[in-house]
Amino acid sequence: MRNVLLISRRELAAYLRTMSGYIIIAVMLFIDGLLFNAFAVPGAAKKSSEILADFFTLTSGITMIGSIFLSMRLIAEERQTGTISLLYSSPIHDLEIVLGKFLASLGFLSLFFLSTLYMPLLVAAYGKVALGHIAAGYAGLLLVGASGMAIGTFGSALTRSQVIAAVLSGVMVLALTTCWLLGKVTDRPLTDVVTSLAWWGHFDPFRSGLVHVKHVTYFVLVTFLALFAATRVLEARRWR
Repeated sequence: MRNVLLISRRELAAYLRTMSGYIIIAVMLFIDGLLFNAFAVPGAAKKSSEILADFFTLTSGITMIGSIFLSMRLIAEERQTGTISLLYSSPIHDLEIVLGKFLASLGFLSLFFLSTLYMPLLVAAYGKVALGHIAAGYAGLLLVGASGMAIGTFGSALTRSQVIAAVLSGVMVLALTTCWLLGKVTDRPLTDVVTSLAWWGHFDPFRSGLVHVKHVTYFVLVTFLALFAATRVLEARRWR
C-alpha cells in the first residue's frame, strides 16, 4: 500500500505541474457549462429534478470522454520517455504501478467534479432539489470516471503512443456505449445481454437519484477487469 501511495503522489504531482491536465479539465468544464445552458436549463416547464437529471446525463458523457484523455499518458508516457525501466527496476509490483497511477488520475478528475458543483447548486437555489439526488448523481459520476480511467489505463499500457492509447481507449468506450443502442434493435434474450454491457444503462438510475447494487457492481467490475488487464500487459512487457 505504501508503494501505491508513493506512485499516486508522484503521478498527481506530475498532473499538477503540467498544463495539459488543467487544459483538459478546463475544456471539459467549458463544454459542460455550454451544454447545461443549452439543454438542461431552457425548459421552463421542467421540474428541478428533471433539470438535475439532464445535468448528470450530460456530465456523465463528458466524464467518460475526458477520462480517456486524462489517462492516455499514464503508462504510454513512461514507455515513450524510457522511465518505465526505472519502475521495472524498483522493488514495486506491476499492480502497485497500475493502482498508483489510476488513483492519481481519479483524484485529479475529482477537480472536475468539484468545479461542476455550482450547476446543481444553481438548480437548488431556484428550485427544490433533494441532497440525496445530488449525492447519488455524483456517486454515479465517480463510478463512471473510475471505469473510464481504468479503461484509459489499459489503453495506455498497450502502446507507447499517447494518441494511439486514446484511440484504443475510445474504441473500447464506444463499444460499451454502442451496446445501449444495439439493445434497442435486437430481440430477447439478446437484448438483455447486450444492454447489460452498456455503461449508460447502468448510469441511468444514478441520474434520477437512485442507487442500486447491481449497477454499482457493473462499474466496479469494469474497473477491476480493465486494471487487471493493464497489470497483465505490464507483466508481459516486463519479461520481454
